[in-house]
Amino acid sequence: MQLLTFEQALDQSSHAKARHLLTGNGFSIACRPNIFLYKKLFEQADFTKLSKAAREVFTALNTQDFEKVIKALRDSAVVWPVYSKTGSKTVNKLISDADGLRELLVQTIAKNHPERPHDISESEFAHCKDFLSNFKTKYTLNYDLLLYWTLMHNDPGVDPTSDDGFRKPEDDPDSAYVTWEGYNSHTQDVWFLHGALHLFDAGYEIQKYTWVNTGIALIDQIRDALNSNKFPLFVAEGTSKEKIERIRHNDYLARGLRSFNQISGPLFIYGHSLAENDEHILKAIERGKLNQVYVGVYGDQNSAANQAIISRANKLNYAGRKKVLDVHFFDAESAKVWG
Repeated sequence: MQLLTFEQALDQSSHAKARHLLTGNGFSIACRPNIFLYKKLFEQADFTKLSKAAREVFTALNTQDFEKVIKALRDSAVVWPVYSKTGSKTVNKLISDADGLRELLVQTIAKNHPERPHDISESEFAHCKDFLSNFKTKYTLNYDLLLYWTLMHNDPGVDPTSDDGFRKPEDDPDSAYVTWEGYNSHTQDVWFLHGALHLFDAGYEIQKYTWVNTGIALIDQIRDALNSNKFPLFVAEGTSKEKIERIRHNDYLARGLRSFNQISGPLFIYGHSLAENDEHILKAIERGKLNQVYVGVYGDQNSAANQAIISRANKLNYAGRKKVLDVHFFDAESAKVWG
């Protein structure tokens, strides 16, 4: 298998009118591995409000991945009644622990997140903005603020060139937050496909917390919201089926996935393992209009993890596809996203 450098991948796709980007957790890990690695999130999580069993499931499954444990608990809740006539109490506990872990993941990311944009150096922002400039539309599966901070990081008096679709509410222009409406999404070029820490579903509208409207740091607003039992728009269900179910019941998330389905030309995937719990994203690539996919591979391409990524990526171009999908691989490190 030929492993391209990032520059070679850009050159090879330079004929396209526009490239698109999909980022996974590796985007954030590349910036702050001491925070965003699953191992670090697990170590920093406060399990005291959950059952002892919820913590022990990580050991039983030999994993530190919250989503894998959430999936295991939900799967167990489905099959337990088959084996036990008095399983309702256990089933409720399994579901409760799965929901609790989902909230704990949100709290842990918010608790340990970099405090302020200036915690990211000017050099890091510059490298990341240079990386992002290669792509017309940016889609992310990450929950943190790093992509948003980078896109908002401009010289004083210079407006951002990206558009996440959020605007001041028409009926409350002095609001402390901005809102998203579908009719504003025709120019939108940034999508948080699984939600994010700064996005909240208020039921009647999707709200985005901002610094500019309040003068209060975003991460402080988010932590205050969590302390008041308000949780962000966050898709951290254990399985792809559960994720797509949640996505379809939220206008913003559903519109984002439809947008992803409609893109054509080359897609670059950076920092994502193509894992089964995001199969809904992979199916969108398979069934979509793309003609090229460039998948970032980090480290030894012969490692078990990378071989799994390469195998799944090659299956994106399945036999029944109307248009041939050229699948390529590039060295993720060579992109030097954060310098």
